[in-house]
Amino acid sequence: MRRGSWKIRILIGLAIVAFAYFKKCSSTEVNPYTGREQAIALNPQEEIAMGLQSAPQMAQQHGGLYQDERLQSFVDMVGKKLVDNSVARESPYQYDFHLLADDQTINAFALPGGQIFITYALFSKLDSEDQLAGVLGHEVGHVLGRHSSERIANTDFWQTVSQGANVGGGMGDLVAGIGQNKLLTNGRGDELESDDLGVRFMIKAGYDPHQMIDVMEILKAAAGPNRVPEFQSTHPDPDNRMDKIRESIEKYGG
Repeated sequence: MRRGSWKIRILIGLAIVAFAYFKKCSSTEVNPYTGREQAIALNPQEEIAMGLQSAPQMAQQHGGLYQDERLQSFVDMVGKKLVDNSVARESPYQYDFHLLADDQTINAFALPGGQIFITYALFSKLDSEDQLAGVLGHEVGHVLGRHSSERIANTDFWQTVSQGANVGGGMGDLVAGIGQNKLLTNGRGDELESDDLGVRFMIKAGYDPHQMIDVMEILKAAAGPNRVPEFQSTHPDPDNRMDKIRESIEKYGG
């Protein structure tokens, strides 16, 4: 490659990287519910629209809704109690709680904007209303933490930086690897933040936050001895999560 062409490629690569940083900085704001500064890809209305659009497909992937109105109403009641007694009530999000028919996959998750799901497989392993509150409170934490919108923004940032590094010096794979590790680290941070928020919500709603530790024991047992090492996962090790939950309980006086 001629020296002039090499210089042009470096300049183009630097321009792409600079654009990525500028875009990320311009999308950074302070989350009013957590006080944390974060890059955000979607505004609340876009988050709500994305969640509502994705909800039917997510339900279908887990066998649809569980066909027991009594249990669906119970999940709704606990979710509403958490929202009504926390800062979630002041947010623009539309919270809907869904019990999924899936009796094999032990899981709960939240879509942007307030669509929250728990599988029957996990629900059936819970021993109390307080444990259900721990699961749902954690998922409300994901919504208020705006973790999906932040993940989209950070993924876009690292993809653009990787593209610039590849154009400028053929180092796209290296940068992509760094970005992947950073995204995994951020994912673990999201889970810990949601645990912390969940403890707050439980205490405000009159639930026993220690029951969230029991939920972690259930998830730990479900993962078994062959669970993915923490550094390769978006989720922290269950034992680490339990330690952090205890710290949150002490912090909030639960």
